[in-house]
Amino acid sequence: MIARDTLALLAGSGAHEVLKKQAFALDRVGPITTPFGPSAPLFKARVEDAAFLFMPRHGEAGYTTAAPWVNYRANIYALKEVGVTRLLAWSGPGAINPQYLIGQFALPHDVVDLTHGRESTFYKNTGLGFLRQAPPFCPEVVAATGLVLQRMRTTFWDHGVYVCTQGPRLETAEEIRWFRKQGADLVGMTLAPEVFLARELELCYTPICYITNYAEGVKERDNVPGELFEGLLGQTEKTAVDEAVSKFLDIAMELARTLPKDRGCICGRSMERYRKEKRIGPDWHEWVSVK
Repeated sequence: MIARDTLALLAGSGAHEVLKKQAFALDRVGPITTPFGPSAPLFKARVEDAAFLFMPRHGEAGYTTAAPWVNYRANIYALKEVGVTRLLAWSGPGAINPQYLIGQFALPHDVVDLTHGRESTFYKNTGLGFLRQAPPFCPEVVAATGLVLQRMRTTFWDHGVYVCTQGPRLETAEEIRWFRKQGADLVGMTLAPEVFLARELELCYTPICYITNYAEGVKERDNVPGELFEGLLGQTEKTAVDEAVSKFLDIAMELARTLPKDRGCICGRSMERYRKEKRIGPDWHEWVSVK
């Protein structure tokens, strides 16, 4: 039986390595079987008096599943299944805004979805899911995360527009210039459709981003084959990224301690209109279309 923890962290392989080294206990309790296939591996992490669930979206053995092929529906369904109500999405985007520094944290306030072909709803052919995305991220968890970062004396941006691209390739310089003209600050490949699927199942979803590199064309960089980001990330900057990743566990612990037990946001009432119309019942499993 999986303990019904309410906070889960969705992250990549880097955060997984940190947890394996630093967590007091890291127990593997997944993958979880879902109507959409098995989820990514699921772990229960415990450090001192803080406990939360952890899911490495790209796999536990490094970056083995690239963003376009992550089973987002299975992951979100699985987390709902085990009792999660709040998701903190750990993401390492590139900076489009040159004011952002490598290794800094950012709490985006909005997202632009430029992905294609990804399964992005639980409600295919049902007429459900006509939901507002204002704001797309849970304001309650965003505020709590900001307080945690302030207490840790960590430099961060409390705003930003994240544009989610399809991948797995990186973007061209002209694409990045176009994104910047449209108001984007960050570019990554993972927040969509995660955030929209979470909203459909009435979960709070909040990204915490650490800047991993400057996007193509933001800074003049030579192409260096054989290295991560092929030269977009310098050695000094890599040290800053590693330092940011090393704070992952402390941030997660403090957030687990800080968040109130009961949610005061509207995320848990996203499907309220459909309840009032009696188009859905109390069992969320019956809302979902597996066609």
